[in-house]
Amino acid sequence: MIWRRGLLALIFLLSLPALAHKASDSYLVLDVAGSEVSGQWDIALRDIDFALGLDFNGDGEITWGELRARHVDIGSWALGRLALRRGGACQLRVTDHLVDRHTDGGYAVLKLAGSCPTTDGELTLDYRLLFELDALHRGLLRLTLDGTTRTAVLSPERSEQRFAAGEVSRLAAFGQYLSEGIWHIWIGFDHILFLLALLLPAVLVHEAGRWRGVAGFGAALREVLWVVTAFTVAHSITLSLAALGLVSLPSRLVESAIAASVVLAAANNLKPLVEHRRWLVAFGFGLIHGFGFASVLIELGLPRETLVLSLLGFNLGVETGQLAIVAVFLPLTYFLRESGFYRRGVFIGGSLLTLVIALIWFLERAFDFKLISA
Repeated sequence: MIWRRGLLALIFLLSLPALAHKASDSYLVLDVAGSEVSGQWDIALRDIDFALGLDFNGDGEITWGELRARHVDIGSWALGRLALRRGGACQLRVTDHLVDRHTDGGYAVLKLAGSCPTTDGELTLDYRLLFELDALHRGLLRLTLDGTTRTAVLSPERSEQRFAAGEVSRLAAFGQYLSEGIWHIWIGFDHILFLLALLLPAVLVHEAGRWRGVAGFGAALREVLWVVTAFTVAHSITLSLAALGLVSLPSRLVESAIAASVVLAAANNLKPLVEHRRWLVAFGFGLIHGFGFASVLIELGLPRETLVLSLLGFNLGVETGQLAIVAVFLPLTYFLRESGFYRRGVFIGGSLLTLVIALIWFLERAFDFKLISA
């Protein structure tokens, strides 16, 4: 029966390959000083390949030769989905093509330059890269406008944004990073799966080698609060240290350890070794997850003028996103806790599925190869 569930979990996994990969992001850095524009745009090679087709020979690898042959097309495609206005339309051009590597693979780097009709006033940015192909794609913007730096996440719902010259208000910076923290946890599939793997047994008690439903809602709620609080405190510590540049770990090590934490949490549900004080597990692995959360902040950059408020806002955003998940998860699982559907289908089946997904993540991240294609 367990093997049958495992096979079904694997088949389901292969039908949803996108879950095994980081959400699509591009990184746009712009410096607008008066009428002059300069910047850099990092776009994932896999996204360009998806949109334009780069892998000519179909071997699964994108070479420099294949990329160079499409430089003109890539530049036209990208600039056709980015518009700046300051007193009228700004003229942008690609001055150079480079390659860089982020935590999730290779990126094409487009060096940008241009000019706007006027030297002052509001700047409007319209970003539409990949939105017609991937609604989950986000553009991570770091903009320096006349010496003042601000950041933004560009989405289909917020593709056009306006930036006034001058200092950014502290309240606006806090709100911006709060929303980015919420979004980051909701698209962080590995973070969510780790949390859910720890929360799945919260409405159950393991006695005499079998699971039964917990006696009351209060006991389940206390367990959940302990786990979520421990996870939050731990990742807040390392997120802050990493975002401030005080501690740095290799991204490959961090991403592999995050995947391993999900594997171990799911495996513990199938063969319990840690039956009590799961909050200690949440705290221990939460320290690693904090470095993963910090990656988006490092890419965005924290504005010096509102550094503490921005960092606090992002941490609270992550916590708010987690609590929203718990608010849906806990009442539903408590209601279903005595049913065979929950104990065998959701708890055992879900843990098996999580184990398989996380094991693939770990192998891909630790050994730098793809078991399934995105």
